[in-house]
Amino acid sequence: MVLHRLPLLLCALALQACAASDQPLGQASFAEYRQQTIAWMKANRSFQTSNHAAEIEWNAPQEWRPQTPATRGILLVHGLGDSPWSFNDVGASLAAQGFLVRTVLLPGHGSKPADMLDVTLKQWQRVVREQIQILEKEVPTVYLGGFSTGANLVVDYAYEHPEIAGLVLFSPAFKPENTYAWLTQYIGWFRPWLAKPDDGVRPMQTPVRYLNVPTNGFAQFYRSALLAQKHVHQAVYDKPVFVAITEHDSVLDTGYVLDTFNARFTSPASRLIWYGNAPAAPQTSPRVLVRNDFLPEYRIAQFSHMGLMFSPADPLYGVDGSQRICWNGQQATDMQKCLSGEPVWYSDWGHREPGKIFARLTFNPYFEWQSRVMLEVLGHR
Repeated sequence: MVLHRLPLLLCALALQACAASDQPLGQASFAEYRQQTIAWMKANRSFQTSNHAAEIEWNAPQEWRPQTPATRGILLVHGLGDSPWSFNDVGASLAAQGFLVRTVLLPGHGSKPADMLDVTLKQWQRVVREQIQILEKEVPTVYLGGFSTGANLVVDYAYEHPEIAGLVLFSPAFKPENTYAWLTQYIGWFRPWLAKPDDGVRPMQTPVRYLNVPTNGFAQFYRSALLAQKHVHQAVYDKPVFVAITEHDSVLDTGYVLDTFNARFTSPASRLIWYGNAPAAPQTSPRVLVRNDFLPEYRIAQFSHMGLMFSPADPLYGVDGSQRICWNGQQATDMQKCLSGEPVWYSDWGHREPGKIFARLTFNPYFEWQSRVMLEVLGHR
């Protein structure tokens, strides 16, 4: 088989996965962007519940407007396999303090994981660029925020555009923890999925995020990490930056993020929150705030990559939220016990302790304090 026909074959095998390239871009306003994205999701989404309207709303680009006319705005960008729901609580906190807040839906997301088989980093960069430029027409001061891969995308833009006033970064994936992540750039054409889809064990997605991502999605994530590394290695960033990370993160190299913050994000107003054991003395400073991430009163063994942004009261991911993530790398029998509602402990992916069942931690007991720190950072210009 000739190589130039492989992309067409992969798209056919993936049940029209190439529909991701049809995700609408190029709108003149956020309202038009949101409307067209919702129409695209209605036509392409693999719904996980009978409440289609709720799923669409959870995954659609969102806007929070303050009660008074805004002079500051912030665009928030979700991570790989995730959705704008990532910022459900953060967005409301920022709007309550006068920010015009918006989120985007990265191409390949919001529908079904197979739609990421042909997505490109350039598509992700384009939607971020377009919505920043639209926001800049409405408010004089613009900040950017991102989670994981989204943090890489906003760091890339901010370094290239000095008019951006500052950054908010949750679990920024500047450097993957997995040292073999670079291989995903080269193996997608013959191994489109790292984990076999629809194997009867691993769920593919939930109402608000993907649980299985094609190899190409990981490849684009890795390329976004290389962009972020390039920028922080070449120059310091002197605008205010807020960072929140957890020591026990299975996705990213948190030591690298901490070192990058200390050496390259130089504003005295910048703060990094570190959840876990206190870092070694050379890595600590008054700008680094430490909180313990073992909280037995919440049955939390450790914090997780995705849980930092959600309030305990979040309707989907909070203490009593409807979206318990039981797929956490444990044995199938333990996953079934979790799914059946048995008591669980919470952790990042892959954590194990004898006699305990673990679900992914999806909320942050320190959320209100974290929000105050974030707003203090954004109060400096």
